[in-house]
Amino acid sequence: MEQVTPNGADASLTGASVTPDQWQQGGKWFSYGEHAIFSRMAGQGEPLVLLHGFPTASWDWNRVWPLLTQHYKVLAVDMLGFGFSDKPIDYDYSIDDQADLQQGWIEGLGLKSVHLLAHDYGCSVAQELLAREQEGGLGFAIASVCFLNGALFPEVHRPLLIQTLLSSPMGGLVSRGLTRRIFDYNFSHLFAPHRQPSRGELDNFWQLLTYNNGRGILHRLIRYMEERRCHRHRWVGALQAARQPMRLISGTADPVSGAGMAMRYRELIAQPDVVSLRGVGHYPHYESPDEVYRAFRDFHKTQAADR
Repeated sequence: MEQVTPNGADASLTGASVTPDQWQQGGKWFSYGEHAIFSRMAGQGEPLVLLHGFPTASWDWNRVWPLLTQHYKVLAVDMLGFGFSDKPIDYDYSIDDQADLQQGWIEGLGLKSVHLLAHDYGCSVAQELLAREQEGGLGFAIASVCFLNGALFPEVHRPLLIQTLLSSPMGGLVSRGLTRRIFDYNFSHLFAPHRQPSRGELDNFWQLLTYNNGRGILHRLIRYMEERRCHRHRWVGALQAARQPMRLISGTADPVSGAGMAMRYRELIAQPDVVSLRGVGHYPHYESPDEVYRAFRDFHKTQAADR
């Protein structure tokens, strides 16, 4: 199934974003090993777990959060090394470990079934969770999965130069030497031309990145790009073997995992369900939360009608 939404910056139903500080005030921490993990929970209904991207945090979801919490019990964490969670310096960060974190948290809450809404880095975590479910390794069921722009298929991922440098042997130097000017230039490039973040919005993203020395571990976190290549068979296979409903919501103006990724999804996934958002970049849920919300709700209403 293919749906395309028109290009156009309609007014947001959600109003102004909350600040990262306000977001933090509404959260709680729990322990993952020796480390403190920031989490948010709100709403009533079927559990919906949000999985954020790199290099940001659960705050990314703040614009669509009040819409989702009208219909779901919405849960999100800042994964280890991101946002307001701990950011250990000497740590072997991996998608597998982040999936352990998510799995342990969900199982610890006693949830029997969850929906997943994943973006970017979180898409790889969702793929690993799907693989585990297919192997009988989860203590809960995944009811459905909705993906936002992410490198589901590493062969068509087009990383920014700064990402390539961070993943190179000199990544440690690049990470520690990242300036605000370099960050603003590269991060803004991920957004559609007419949806560029304001100075204040870039302040917020920078705050989350640099909180608790986060800038110094970017070269460790970005090892996920190599993991995607190493685990391609497992993670793409999990998509192709998935029994639950899946939808890809794709911002087509994304230069790294936009239109090309959506095309590859249509090629490799049986009966692909894709919604293309014209004029939207790499952060659809932030750039155009109303369109994402409508596409997500339509997906769930369709599945409910089919049951």
